[in-house]
Amino acid sequence: MANKHPNKEIDNVVKYAIANGWTIELTKGHAWARLKCPYNDGTCRNGKYCQVGIWSTPKNPTKHAQHLKKIVDGCEAEEKNEKKENENE
Repeated sequence: MANKHPNKEIDNVVKYAIANGWTIELTKGHAWARLKCPYNDGTCRNGKYCQVGIWSTPKNPTKHAQHLKKIVDGCEAEEKNEKKENENE
């Protein structure tokens, strides 16, 4: 990752997401970056990727960090892949 988010809590969640296979796409404007799910599953939130914007200066950085982590942890495609792996064992 080229840049760190200026808020430590949000930066830690970004690192957590990357460790879980998500990718980060730096953007310009209100969003600092965008996190994208690695599964590219058609049943995900918007049909192409689970993705979420990471705000540059959220009003409440702690809540924004919690929201980002909730999305990473709640990825439906990841849950499906884990179920398939368990069935194949």
